[in-house]
Amino acid sequence: MRDGRIDKVVIVGGGTAGWMCAAALSRLFGPRLDIRLVESDEIGIVGVGEATIPPLRLFNALLGIDEDEFLRETQGTIKLGIEFVDWTRPGHRYHHAFGPIGGRDLGQVPFHHYWLRARLGGRADVLDEYVFNSLAARANKFMRSVADMPNSPLGNIAHAFHFDASLYARYLRRFAEARGARRIEGRIVDTVLRGEDGFIEAVVLADGRRVDGELFIDCSGFRGLLIEQALHTGHEDWSHWLPNDRAFAVPCASSGRLTPYTRSTARSAGWQWRIPLQHRIGNGHVYCSDFVSDDEAAATLLANLDGEALADPRPLRFTGGMRRRFWERNCVALGLACGFMEPLESTSIHFIQQGISKLVTFFPDRGFEQADIDEYNRQVQFEYIRARDFIVLHYKANARDDSPYWRRCREMAVPDTLAAKIELFRSHGRVFREHEELFTESSWIQVLIGQDVMPRSWHPMVDLLDDAEVLRLLDGTQRVLRRSVEVMPTHEETIAKHFAAANT
Repeated sequence: MRDGRIDKVVIVGGGTAGWMCAAALSRLFGPRLDIRLVESDEIGIVGVGEATIPPLRLFNALLGIDEDEFLRETQGTIKLGIEFVDWTRPGHRYHHAFGPIGGRDLGQVPFHHYWLRARLGGRADVLDEYVFNSLAARANKFMRSVADMPNSPLGNIAHAFHFDASLYARYLRRFAEARGARRIEGRIVDTVLRGEDGFIEAVVLADGRRVDGELFIDCSGFRGLLIEQALHTGHEDWSHWLPNDRAFAVPCASSGRLTPYTRSTARSAGWQWRIPLQHRIGNGHVYCSDFVSDDEAAATLLANLDGEALADPRPLRFTGGMRRRFWERNCVALGLACGFMEPLESTSIHFIQQGISKLVTFFPDRGFEQADIDEYNRQVQFEYIRARDFIVLHYKANARDDSPYWRRCREMAVPDTLAAKIELFRSHGRVFREHEELFTESSWIQVLIGQDVMPRSWHPMVDLLDDAEVLRLLDGTQRVLRRSVEVMPTHEETIAKHFAAANT
């Protein structure tokens, strides 16, 4: 056995990030790794992230978590995508749905190119009508994939979850503690650095206790207690592209059907989320304080709830951006300690998951090789930047002229990487996913077209078919998708059968 192995890990902060990390490390490394998580009941957690994207299923599977049990324990529902209301212009809506567009691609040409030819000729429905998850979401239908139907839309249904983030953290705490992780209650008042190299040696609690470790994971939220306050890694400010700097969050009583999608509705100086859970609906208003007062923002949120507010709106303040380094010396940041990306595309929990996955890939010994640390930072930074571009696209590509906020968003200069992606798509509808960037070609295409970024033409190979053949392809695809949706049970029926929480 090597003497240089890491034996003691200290996780600073609980919440979703802290307990996801503790659960994963306790599952993968077992009892040989001493895992201690320090959190204080005096310090609240942000806990507004309740919508996810499909890769979380891989994380739960890695832990060996039963999906039905997980959804029961977290009051969860299913998410097939996001409905965007009034983003392109007032009265307009579209879906960014998980899964593919259309049916099978013909040769080298993706399906959406055939749709483009027909749509630009005025002979095709909106793109949502050719996306299986969009049709299922609008019909409030859901079922899990049927393994023995690989050639049917029912054989590969992409889905994610809505759930109560605080209940998820509690669930993972039980999971981690059952596998040896230990929770230490206490408020950290000091961080001890080694004199010779500036590595973290220990954290000190308010009652004088000292918690020593070899690897420290900073899950302390916006404060960045270790990565920023102790190690001063710096922050890259993205507020010139993402001007929203505040939010209010409030739960409300459920009303009507449990929709299997998140809704994002544009407001005059930001946007409002709606996330249906089994026991309530999560709501929030993300906005820019340059254009609306806090009182006005809270009033807008409360005036647009489905049911009675179950609490007073909780305020949050933030600056969009990321740490300049996510791993510094013997400290790795996860969650909000890494920076903040507003929850427009439900990336918050995913970035926790990705950070944990890459930490496992680059798990150090006591030597903490700089090459490993640098590569970790490079990969995580790439993912953050490309996700940032995707979110900025929603603001840049708008045709609203009803408020100064939306005009400013439309007129702003965007990152060169995003500008190039938009121009490539405008020419012939081409999108390419680079390396491990989070959002797929399907996601980019749906949002670009949903926001009225229409290509001037399509792939030339589409012209190998005549008009009648293209229309037959589209009509046949649409019929298959609609028939598949028709045979699905409703979202409520699936919940009731498989994972209804006991107290709903």
